[in-house]
Amino acid sequence: MYAALVEKRAQIGVDEKEVNVRNKLSRGKFTAAFLLQCLMAIGSSNIHLQP
Repeated sequence: MYAALVEKRAQIGVDEKEVNVRNKLSRGKFTAAFLLQCLMAIGSSNIHLQP
């Protein structure tokens, strides 16, 4: 799972080691930029937020 995300992010020009991505996600603390990069990498074009 992490390797696939790292690969997809690399395809959009974001180079980061798998261990770093794994740590960010396991901690649950990451930047909005990281979240947007991940969404872009997996091809998400919409975000639906609920209160």
